[in-house]
Amino acid sequence: MLTTLDLSGRWTWSVDADGPTPMPAQAELLVGRAVEAAVPGAVHADLHAAGLIAEPLADRNEDEVAWVSRTDWRLSRSFGPVADAERVDLVVDGVDTVASISVNGRPVGSTRNMHRTYRFDVSPDVAATNEVDVHFTSPYTEAEHWERELGARPSAYPQPFAFIRKMASSFGWDWGPTLPSCGLWRGVRVETWSTARIAAVRPLVDVFEDTGILTAHIEVERAASGMTRALHLEVEIAGQAVHAEVQPGETEATVVVAVPDVQRWSPRGLGEAHLYAVGISLWSAGEHLDTRSTRVGFRTVSIERSPDADGTPFVVTVNGLPLFVKGVNWIPESVFPGTVPAERVRERLTQAAEANVNLIRVWGGGVYESEEFYAACDELGLLVWQDFLFACAAYPEEEPIRSEVLAEARDNIVRLSAHPSLAVWNGNNENLWMRLDKNWAEQPGGELTWGERYYLEWLPDLLRDLDPSRPYTEGSPWSGGWEHDPNDVDHQTFHSWDAWNEDDFAVYRDSSPRFVSEFGWQGAATWRTLRDAVTDPELRVDSENLRHHQKAIDGHVKLARNLARHLPVTEDFDRWHLQTQWMQVEAVRTGVLHWRAGWPRTAGTIVWQLNDLWPVVSWSAIDGAGRCKPLYFALREMYAPRVVTIEPNGEGLEFCAVNDDDATWRTTVQITRRRVDGRFIAAESVPLSVPPRAVGRVALARAISEADDPEAEFIVASADDRRTIWHFAAPSRARTGTLPPDLTVTVVDGGLDLAVSSTDLLRDVLVQPDRIHPAATVDRGFTTVLPGETAVFRVRAPEPLDPAAARAAFVVTSLRDIIGPE
Repeated sequence: MLTTLDLSGRWTWSVDADGPTPMPAQAELLVGRAVEAAVPGAVHADLHAAGLIAEPLADRNEDEVAWVSRTDWRLSRSFGPVADAERVDLVVDGVDTVASISVNGRPVGSTRNMHRTYRFDVSPDVAATNEVDVHFTSPYTEAEHWERELGARPSAYPQPFAFIRKMASSFGWDWGPTLPSCGLWRGVRVETWSTARIAAVRPLVDVFEDTGILTAHIEVERAASGMTRALHLEVEIAGQAVHAEVQPGETEATVVVAVPDVQRWSPRGLGEAHLYAVGISLWSAGEHLDTRSTRVGFRTVSIERSPDADGTPFVVTVNGLPLFVKGVNWIPESVFPGTVPAERVRERLTQAAEANVNLIRVWGGGVYESEEFYAACDELGLLVWQDFLFACAAYPEEEPIRSEVLAEARDNIVRLSAHPSLAVWNGNNENLWMRLDKNWAEQPGGELTWGERYYLEWLPDLLRDLDPSRPYTEGSPWSGGWEHDPNDVDHQTFHSWDAWNEDDFAVYRDSSPRFVSEFGWQGAATWRTLRDAVTDPELRVDSENLRHHQKAIDGHVKLARNLARHLPVTEDFDRWHLQTQWMQVEAVRTGVLHWRAGWPRTAGTIVWQLNDLWPVVSWSAIDGAGRCKPLYFALREMYAPRVVTIEPNGEGLEFCAVNDDDATWRTTVQITRRRVDGRFIAAESVPLSVPPRAVGRVALARAISEADDPEAEFIVASADDRRTIWHFAAPSRARTGTLPPDLTVTVVDGGLDLAVSSTDLLRDVLVQPDRIHPAATVDRGFTTVLPGETAVFRVRAPEPLDPAAARAAFVVTSLRDIIGPE
């Protein structure tokens, strides 16, 4: 029977003085010194824990610790005797990245790909006491070598990440620091076995009427004594056990199991996420050799891409039901992914599910995520759009890059095949688009190979062989072929970045893409997150340390330009901080609600981005410390199963009711035009019936849609418990009322309840709980309080809170504070 000795835990770092990389002066000071290491982990995190480098994510320390990435390192540990067996394998689930591995002084293998699992036969090498050494070469040494050998190519960023199979964004992105690290970033173990073992299981599913079909493709590896023996496989699911014989010398078997009256796995909003346990056992002559356990979910998934009168749609369909994708883009949770605990990943995904998200896109500049990530998505009913790991660069198709790419793709297609949440494979992020949009062909290196064969030939070939059960799209964005621009608004997927980079978020209403797989707007991290990351005595907009935590090209300039279109210019940090968060919410909400109202022409939005990997001014809804920005709460509202919005329709305004439920929405729409002091000017009441998964529309009467005094009037439209507000004037010109709001603070179990009311319109009230206590949370974001209403903000914390703290400056704010003194 296969046995396992876990080698995770305590290891030791030391500078590898014999490595190929010229040694930085800072590294010379550590030669001969042992530094405690954690596996899984990363060298930067361990050096910081040992007090040898400053916190890499604070201030501008990223620059001060750059030498760590240009140093060769050695990671070592010992282990005792292992079980007596025919084979002893050292299994490393993730090596970051270029390394040579030895056991008891003998080289046993080498690695050059962060995204693969490695298995080394160390049977001749193990003894009663054993030493494992992993010698890491600087990622720059590897990447720059192959850049010279193969030729530099166009890229969105100056770092050579396209020449090494490593997390691209660790070399820096427009939201992330440049901190390429090294280490064993996933588990490591010794496995002992005899005769044979289960090498891989690739369980694919299909559904015919009420019967689920499991097709389990199983690979076995034989030791010397197992070469001439017959092997027996058993696959068990839903109380059934199906057996198969593997004849001597054979290494593969396919077992098909029919599951009658199957309960289908459905994503959020379409049903329950039913999962089935699968057990696979391997036997020989009555001896139990190995066992694998996994789970599957029975569902069908496809993408409707048949051309129509408007172009080419992109409609994700699960179990025969088309759905509007309410998605978020996912980046790695840390620039040092080996340091991310599984519970943090689950927490972040649970937050996404609670925000009514139904799809997570694992973006191509990151990593193939952990088993815990996909298992959580399975359980939460979150669809996964999985990029192959290419982003924003021309990638060489020559060796040794090509073989590594295909090996990692095969590895991960097989590894992830069991997960019902995995719904879409995507070839790359923006590479097909940038080839044309950035005129890469005319740039230095543009005549060289650039990755087209990966996306249009080799990856789809692999998927046809290994996973024909899921749809594939060649890129994001991609129009379906070179006859259209890759980012054509009328054909398949679209990235909407001109609004952020050049225009204003109002232009979202000028387009109706078929599927928006990326768009977003920047907003600052929460106040406490920035306060912890920037050690200046006070936070200032022009602080060099703060600007270091803004990685977008001209990011602060773009923020300032966009803010000036809507709000008064300010140099006060607290007000600027609020303004960026307010504008982020307004921008994303404008896009999402407009595009949801455009269903079924527009079939999905994937907001950039859910999470962050450090404290930064970025496009995220949850910042790098795990605190929810106001955008998070806005996502929860705009992605709700039923939403309402007021949209311009060319002739005036119309009320749109979006119904993603299975039941018809029968309601009465109440629409009023009011003044900021609460007075009613006009009103109408309209019955409305919206079929399942449809949009209902009501044209607003001119008495409602035309203002007498735009700066002092607004429209409120509601259907049941859903409400939307239309403001005629920009915030900088709108009158917000003159009476101060009333705040009542009540101490309750677990925290404080803050009740806010006003006799005037109180627009966009926000509570910043981290200004009360670093661990405090709140249950809502920006909330408009109508005259005579009361809104209660529930602030909770792990310890008692001082009610007086709730009355401190910028804890409870509104648009009046965002605009500032008149």
